Amino acid sequence: MSTSPVIVALDFPNEKTALALVSQLEPSLCRLKVGKELFTRLGPAFVEKLVGKGFDVFLDLKFHDIPNTVAAACDAAADLGVWMMNLHASGGRKMMEAAVDRLSTKAHKPRLIAVTILTSLGEEDLHEIGFAGTPGQNVLRLASLAESSGLDGVVCSPLEAAAIREQAAEDFLLVTPGVRPVSASLDDQKRVMTPADAMAAGSSYLVIGRPVTAAPNPLEALKDIHASL
Repeated sequence: MSTSPVIVALDFPNEKTALALVSQLEPSLCRLKVGKELFTRLGPAFVEKLVGKGFDVFLDLKFHDIPNTVAAACDAAADLGVWMMNLHASGGRKMMEAAVDRLSTKAHKPRLIAVTILTSLGEEDLHEIGFAGTPGQNVLRLASLAESSGLDGVVCSPLEAAAIREQAAEDFLLVTPGVRPVSASLDDQKRVMTPADAMAAGSSYLVIGRPVTAAPNPLEALKDIHASL
């Protein structure tokens, strides 16, 4: 298992370009994230292929359904050999506890983390769907619910990491997208931090996409990020 805090997001539309990037990386220097688009196009076999190449895989499918359905989906994901998977904390305690209970029976037990509030949702959006309070208040509330439900951690903005770290146990994982090296373009991210600043704020793992995947030399870009840490 890799000890790297860097998770490279494989946000590609097809297997050829994804594997071309993967062939330039090293399992000791990063883990890989497979999201909805790539999983929907290529299926479980692609995840197993990455695991077979020695990479820890974060399956980013954000499960959200009735408890038994989510538990069964987590069971299936564990059988693929993934290192980490996630679900929506807004699915509630019963859903999260069902997933935790199901994974506790597995010989291979992946890390299970929760998504709190999507970064695309502002305060008006939350009020429209019936959530009171600010996005930040909801993030803290749902992170606390996830922790008390037995989950290993949450996905959060690097700007929320310090506040969650103050209220959570030391071993509670904080997985943060929106991380950009100093030299990188912001692309479509507005709320960002450098890798070093995000780790200092309490992040456990950093999800990084284009600064690595679009770099002329992805492996060198990855090594530069490690050097900055």
